[in-house]
Amino acid sequence: QVQLVESGGGLVQAGGSLRLSCAASGRTFISYAMAWFRQAPGKEREFVAAINWSGSRIYYTDPVKGRFTISRDNAKNAMYLQMDSLKPEDTAVYYCAARRLDIATITSQYDSWGQGTQVTVSS
Repeated sequence: QVQLVESGGGLVQAGGSLRLSCAASGRTFISYAMAWFRQAPGKEREFVAAINWSGSRIYYTDPVKGRFTISRDNAKNAMYLQMDSLKPEDTAVYYCAARRLDIATITSQYDSWGQGTQVTVSS
């Protein structure tokens, strides 16, 4: 498994932007598909975005399409989530996740998780 650490969360007003980062340990980062999930209070963890090892395949959940951008830098063992035009409903703890082979959108299909970073969007 790969070790993951998220950063970049915070408090922002609606319409603002944040950039989340996920730092990964290990020399095999390039072999992992990566994803962002989020969990709001009282709700189940949900898929946000995923990217394959090369960045050639990317998926987004519909509510964030056109506002969020996922990317990765394999040379730095890092993944990012640029979040623009933030809405109060984006408020949640954001988690990065990793799995070997291809990307997936289901929580149980990922076996490595970070500790999460809080994103709060005020109205």
